[in-house]
Amino acid sequence: MFHAPLTWLEALPWRRQLLAALGLGLLSVLALPPLHAVPVLLLAIPGLLALAGAQPTWRRTAWIGFAWGWGHGVAGIWWVTEAILKDVANFWWLVPLAAPALAVVLAAFVVAPVLAARLLPAGWPRVVGFAGAWVLAELARGVVFTGFPWNLMGTVWAFAALPVQGAALVGVHGLSLVTLLVAGVPCLRGRMPWMVAALALVGFAGFGAWRLSLPAPPDQMVQLVLVQGNVAQEVKWRQDQRMPIFQRYLGLTETAARTATEAHPESKIIVIWPETASPFLLTQDPEARRLVAEVLPARATLLGGTVRVAWGEDGRPREVWNSLAVLDAGGAVRGVYDKAHLVPFGEYMPLSGLLPIRLAAGGMDFSAGPGPVLLAPPGLPPFGALICYEVIFPAAVTPEPRPEWLVNITNDAWFGESSGPWQHLAAARLRAVEEGLPLARAAQTGISAVFDARGRRLALLPSGATGTLTLPLPGRDAAPLFARLGLALPTLAALLCMLLALVPWISIRRRTSAG
Repeated sequence: MFHAPLTWLEALPWRRQLLAALGLGLLSVLALPPLHAVPVLLLAIPGLLALAGAQPTWRRTAWIGFAWGWGHGVAGIWWVTEAILKDVANFWWLVPLAAPALAVVLAAFVVAPVLAARLLPAGWPRVVGFAGAWVLAELARGVVFTGFPWNLMGTVWAFAALPVQGAALVGVHGLSLVTLLVAGVPCLRGRMPWMVAALALVGFAGFGAWRLSLPAPPDQMVQLVLVQGNVAQEVKWRQDQRMPIFQRYLGLTETAARTATEAHPESKIIVIWPETASPFLLTQDPEARRLVAEVLPARATLLGGTVRVAWGEDGRPREVWNSLAVLDAGGAVRGVYDKAHLVPFGEYMPLSGLLPIRLAAGGMDFSAGPGPVLLAPPGLPPFGALICYEVIFPAAVTPEPRPEWLVNITNDAWFGESSGPWQHLAAARLRAVEEGLPLARAAQTGISAVFDARGRRLALLPSGATGTLTLPLPGRDAAPLFARLGLALPTLAALLCMLLALVPWISIRRRTSAG
């Protein structure tokens, strides 16, 4: 059934093969959040391998990989255009260019695995070698050009907690490897590959069901209050909106925190505001802190997104940080985390400002913080903070010593009503599973959510909603295997796949040389 369309793809004229590769790349995005139509990979991946194997030259093979990767990239990150539309008057010329240009970079990371696939003999060596090379390319994408591990193939399973429990062992990259091995089965003949793939999926599902059936760690004596102010990006930094926005957050906080205190008088209260929720400099503005203190109950603490500034002697800003500030019930600053992984063109200008693109407000680059920091406010469970897309980096989200939970504050108003917030949310769920830590995510316009230490979604505020979420802070699990070994295990697994795939290739080369 599957071999007929693959044979048809191999027989197409060159230009139609190129278009077919582009179409298959576009098709593959249906497997990503928010649709999670995973079965489309059973055509998209084998089709790519069939087209790659049919090419007479390395150059044509590279173009096939590029076309597939560009289609996959442009359809997966089209939402970057939404960010540009927030300032369309200045960046109208960039609207048709941004997503296609970024997709070019993403496509480059598909070319290498496709070239590796062409090198290997058809059959299981090509499938296994391609899967290993793809994961190595994903790992490289997490560090090259400051890293952008967005929409990793393993995120196709993040529609629920059960399918992603394997990430506790091998991380999202390990899920990518299994996904590609299973998706490549239509390239193989006979029933045995299908049986092996079915057993692998059943095994992962069984492991997930077993792990989720284990007793959950007890909740902490803490009530979380996540505040979603739903402030549109277009008005966020307007001078005349500063106080109305601040008052909106204060009002939502006062109502929700008071209700939580009355319902749970024995619990501490942690209020979480999203990234840069405060229009005022919380750590440096005594009046803003006084207003916060007026609405916080006696046992409450605020974790609030704010900008932090270091002033020069001339009274002008010398450095600026995107920060999370910890304020106690009296308005005193009890801790600060500065974002370390900054967004190119949004928070700083790469190439020393040679490119005239700055999407975020302000005329100077943000400074980077030192990296993951354990924040331990008095009397509260210590936590690790992540701002915006810092949550998308596997094995780079947890400080030492290990915290009790993770906080992710973000401003996804940039994404609009697109697939972007769902893709961002999927990454947050995977980090919770990988680290065995509950994760609370407060987003400016949504999607705010809380995941327990096994990735179960406990509460959610949808995009475009104004409101709060109140629930107990879940307990943490013992550190799972991935939390202890990090990227070492998926890296070794990918390298092993490459070595296994090379054995038949080496054997063929030796026989050819001997002949």
